[in-house]
This record gives sequence, structure tokens and C-alpha cells, in this order.
Amino acid sequence: MVSYNAMEIDAPFTIAGRTFNSRLLVGSGKYKDLKETKLATEKSGSEIITVAIRRTNIGQHANEESLLDVISPDKYTILPNTAGCYNAKDAVRTCLLARELLDGHNLVKLEVLGDEKTLYPNIVETLDAAKTLIKENFDVMVYTSDDPIIAKELEDIGCCAIMPLGSLIGSGQGISNPFNIKLIKENSSVPVLVDAGIGCASDAARAMELGCDGVLMNSAIANANDPLLMASAMKHAIIAGRKSYLAGRMMKKAYASASSPMENLI
Repeated sequence: MVSYNAMEIDAPFTIAGRTFNSRLLVGSGKYKDLKETKLATEKSGSEIITVAIRRTNIGQHANEESLLDVISPDKYTILPNTAGCYNAKDAVRTCLLARELLDGHNLVKLEVLGDEKTLYPNIVETLDAAKTLIKENFDVMVYTSDDPIIAKELEDIGCCAIMPLGSLIGSGQGISNPFNIKLIKENSSVPVLVDAGIGCASDAARAMELGCDGVLMNSAIANANDPLLMASAMKHAIIAGRKSYLAGRMMKKAYASASSPMENLI
């Protein structure tokens, strides 16, 4: 007899040799204050918190409040990101600064943007920065377009996680091209996480049902009317979406199919 519990056994969520319980990664920006940042992070259950080094104080400004006062590196994995960088040179410099501020921490999220209107990734500069950072012994999680060919090239370079956009950063449009996201996941041997565009819990669940290993979000939580409640909703959406994917959905059919037996009708 097969145990029902056996059906819930899942592979560990591991990035660059680090294993995590939560598959939800959250940002630390856009909240009204550090207290709300702290409470929303706790409600999300996330263990990986991404930080925009060029916009957030984590010690580089000694006389100002530091994010690390409420999001402790002893409790969370801090994921420095290169938000606001528009070329490889600035992105590499930002990661080097983060490593210095975080005592040798080498797990980073690389994003090199193309323009201020769309915040779409500049793939040429992203590839250049990724190559340099990997030579500098960084573990690189990389924000990219939903192009399966580019995603595979970034993996081949040595990136430890591929993070295709669901839709434009901060747009809340959800997953615009689920077919490409699924292709990226099917062709990848490293974790694939949807990054950007998530607007509500159903978007997050959809990403997980496509087979993604995790989801990163910030605006969907921070810009909600109730960020703490939304953080909790996202936590449960990630769990539900993952279980749905593991369970295996029923096949779609063109016509109705009775849910009760047709034999021995009264």
C-alpha cells in the first residue's frame, strides 16, 4: 500500500549548494518603513531576501538605518542584487562592493537593465557581467528574458540559477509567456525561478505549476493594500502551486466527462 505522505516527498530546493525550505524569495524595497519590511518578510516565510545594493543601506552609510538591523544575516540569506545597473562594469563593481560589505558573501543576483521605461534586461551586458563575476568566484543568479536559448547560454556560462521575467518588473501583469517559461525549465539543469511581474497569489501558483523551482517578488507584496496579508497569501500560493505540480494535473478534454460512475444507474 502506498502511503499518502510518500506522495508529498519533494526534492530539496538547493541553490549553489545551499538548501532552503521556502521557495519564495522576496525583495526588501518599497515598504513604508523598516518595521513593515521586517513584518512582511516574516509573514512570507522567505529565507532569501534580495537587496538592491545601490539603493539600500547595509552598512555603507554608518549614520543611517541599516536594513540588516531588521533583516539579520544570521537568520536570512541576503541576496545582493545589481538593480539600477545598465552596463556590465557597474554590475560587477556593485557585486564586489556587496561582497566586501557582507564579509565575503558570494551569492548574488545579477540584473543589467536595458532602459528605464521597461527595465527589460540588456542581454549582451548581462552575458558579459556573468562571465566576469563567475571568474571572480561569485555564485550568480541571473535575471534574464524569457528566451530559452539565452537562458541555456547563461547556464552554460556557469550561472547557478536562471531567473526569467514573468512580465515587466513591477507591472503586476503575471506570466505573459508561460510556454517559454516551461521550455526554459525543461531545458535547464539548474534552478529556474520566475522573477518580475507577479501581481497576485494566482500568478505565483501558476509559476510553480509550470514546474519552476521558486519565485522572486517584491512589488506584489509591498504595493498591496495590506502587505502583511499579501505576504502570507504568497507563502501559501507557492506551497499550493508546488504541490499541484508534483501531484500532476488531470488531462484537459474537449468535452464533458461525468465524475460519477455510469454503471448500475437507477
